[in-house]
Amino acid sequence: MNSNNIDEVKQFLLNLQDSICSGLESLDPSADFQTDRWDRDSGGSGITRVIGNGDVFEKGGVNFSHVFGDAMPASATASRPELAGRAFQAMGVSLVIHPKNPFVPTSHANFRLFVAEKEGEDPVWWFGGGFDLTPYYGFDEDCVHWHQQAKQSCEGFGDQYYDKFKKWCDEYFYIKHRKEPRGVGGLFFDDFNELGFEDCFKFVQSMAAGYLKAYMPIVEKRKDHAYEEKHRQFQEYRRGRYVEFNLVQDRGTIFGLQSGVGRIESILMSLPPVVQWIYNWNPEPGSDEEKLYSHFLKTQDWV
Repeated sequence: MNSNNIDEVKQFLLNLQDSICSGLESLDPSADFQTDRWDRDSGGSGITRVIGNGDVFEKGGVNFSHVFGDAMPASATASRPELAGRAFQAMGVSLVIHPKNPFVPTSHANFRLFVAEKEGEDPVWWFGGGFDLTPYYGFDEDCVHWHQQAKQSCEGFGDQYYDKFKKWCDEYFYIKHRKEPRGVGGLFFDDFNELGFEDCFKFVQSMAAGYLKAYMPIVEKRKDHAYEEKHRQFQEYRRGRYVEFNLVQDRGTIFGLQSGVGRIESILMSLPPVVQWIYNWNPEPGSDEEKLYSHFLKTQDWV
């Protein structure tokens, strides 16, 4: 790995940000898209793109960042103490989309490269990322489609990777204090360098291409679904789980806050605009809301 490799990954991520934003805009031309370019004298730079106030997307963000630091934060060295004292750079695209219609699921994706360096030693690098789906009112065919695309994005790199990264996703996006999954999963991976730099990068490119293929048809199918105020109320209640996970458990959020070089507005872009916490609420037995818990939030093989 050398500086040319890093430049190539950076250009890919910038192009990925553009292509995802273009895809979202094609689904919701009414939405506002704000672009905020930021740069620091030391610590890095990025492009934050936030979508909102649309007929389809209530709020979302597609962020690119490239940050630097003199020492890895505690969140990164806790599991890898050999990285302590190394300077680092991290670049990636991270996105969260919160639709307006409760029958359209929230989606999340991120793709990133970390490089940890120390004078006189070879750099340590790895890729991470993936994508996952969080429905409020689930549809089996949507979950099957989502996981079919996830599986296809892993094909050609090793038969083990879909099962391995699906399991990792199920385990990672599990809200420990609630004892429930955040959604229906997808793919998640980290510390990935076992195929060598070129093939790892190709794998990440394949996964990134799979995100829009997985998400856009679901949005198209559900965005005009009729809904009532009770459906919005449940959506806002379930969004609270998203907030809890991101602020309490998510490694990316914790890394950004601990590193000292993250940009707070961009880090917290993932939070939904309207959320509810209702004390001691439970769904009615046999209701569609109850089915989310009894069926969709149960770890299972969708393909």
